[in-house]
Amino acid sequence: MFLSTRRAVLAGCMSLGLLATTTASPAAPPAADPLPSWNAGPAKAAITTYVARVTAQGPEFVPPPERIAVFDNDGTLWAEQPIYFQFAFAMERIGQMVAKDPTLRQKPAFGAIADRDQAAMAKLSEKDLIEAVFAVQVGLTTAEYQAVARAWFDQARHPRFHMPYAALTYQPQLELLTYLRGAGFKTYIVSGGEVQFMRVFAEQAYGVPPEQVIGSSLTSKFEIRDGKGVLVSQPALGSMDDGAGKPSNIDLHIGRAPLVAVGNSDGDLQMLQYSASSTRPSLQILVHHDDAAREYAYDRQSKIGKLDKALDEAGVRGWTVVSMKSDWKTVFASKP
Repeated sequence: MFLSTRRAVLAGCMSLGLLATTTASPAAPPAADPLPSWNAGPAKAAITTYVARVTAQGPEFVPPPERIAVFDNDGTLWAEQPIYFQFAFAMERIGQMVAKDPTLRQKPAFGAIADRDQAAMAKLSEKDLIEAVFAVQVGLTTAEYQAVARAWFDQARHPRFHMPYAALTYQPQLELLTYLRGAGFKTYIVSGGEVQFMRVFAEQAYGVPPEQVIGSSLTSKFEIRDGKGVLVSQPALGSMDDGAGKPSNIDLHIGRAPLVAVGNSDGDLQMLQYSASSTRPSLQILVHHDDAAREYAYDRQSKIGKLDKALDEAGVRGWTVVSMKSDWKTVFASKP
């Protein structure tokens, strides 16, 4: 009797256990890592913690319309060495222009650039270089200029990586853009690069539409050509979107101070300061190029993408400094 009763109890327990096993809800799978190309560490934690803070209901919740994130382009979303990619484009374009019209050599920068005379180019003033970069679009309509730039992107290759320039985007930053958009942020590019040049590739490369690209620009003139209204670039600088020009253009084009600001150089300092001055919780990020093996290593002494004052301020103000070498598992979206 005792044994039969014990067997019955054991059988009942086994049945109940089996029933519990077959009816219990399966454990939820772990959430996918939104930043898989980022190594675990303070930089990645700062990003995910910040997003959690401002998207969860509570005292730090930020309504979606106020979730604005701005990114520099050169050195922040794609590479910028050994020269800014737009300057590489301008050099080739100027060579073509001088070949067609030798009188252009009278302009201070054109002869040196057309001849690839490194010593002469090193002596050019910043004003001369800016004039040369923008001169390649003077007299062209927006569509004509973008067609020329698109043709260059199709055939030009980076001198070190031997890849199309548009392929040298940073995979971790593409993930960050996607992650922020998934959290309700509107993402903008705010760069010193020429705005129409960036609009050629920004939507395809980054998922950032033309209306969310802010950059330097020439003035333009409306004309009727072949019965159609077009905008023609004029030989006068309209806006230089660098340094203090970035906050001004953010206010002009967006109308809200960004809560997230991402840059890599002193040219982004004022943009990050503007973001840090928000009354809402904010996040400032600097990409530090310290990986000579996979990309380049440069900061305080570099003529391209100099990172000096902004790096000092990041240390004082607790901004997030991303080490390309330590924080990124991979660098480029495509393998060089």
